[in-house]
Amino acid sequence: MGRALRADAERSVRAILEAAERVLAQDAGASMEQIAEAAGLTRITVHRRFANRQALLEALAVSAKQQIIDAIEEARPDSAPALVALYRVTANVLRVKNTWRYTLSHATARTPAAAVALWAEIDAHTMKLLTRAQGEGILAPDADLEWTRQVYYALLNEALNRPGADQDPAAQDPDTLAALVIDTLLHGAGPRG
Repeated sequence: MGRALRADAERSVRAILEAAERVLAQDAGASMEQIAEAAGLTRITVHRRFANRQALLEALAVSAKQQIIDAIEEARPDSAPALVALYRVTANVLRVKNTWRYTLSHATARTPAAAVALWAEIDAHTMKLLTRAQGEGILAPDADLEWTRQVYYALLNEALNRPGADQDPAAQDPDTLAALVIDTLLHGAGPRG
């Protein structure tokens, strides 16, 4: 019986987090009651899972970052050539970032330690992949990998926020965007020689 309650609790937490993302993306000042309604749950159920709005925002931050790590790991970056792995990771991360746009673009007043640790894990995965790419000759041997990581992250964000992309669903295709990000990262905007 305890397991059924646990699964039910996990489903309600997932429903609350997904509803919170949708509702807060539309109205950042939305109430817990509005989030509960969007989740198809009672306000009491939401408050049972999250004591207050800050706790909900912190849980959103942790959940979104964990999903990025899951997306990276799902791409199995260690089992493919670095270029293939970089493309897979990029497409997977773009899918997650597209789903959790509000949460990933709004910092909470207090960043929970778990979210900070997850960002460190994301950075470690990224640096490991960039180091492999450099070792395989995809990145220049003298490339500053810390700078490359920052540029890569910026390209991921810009790919999702291209002007007019919200009016053309095809422009939000993660595979197309991944190709754009990787091509720009590796070749910039200069002519091909």
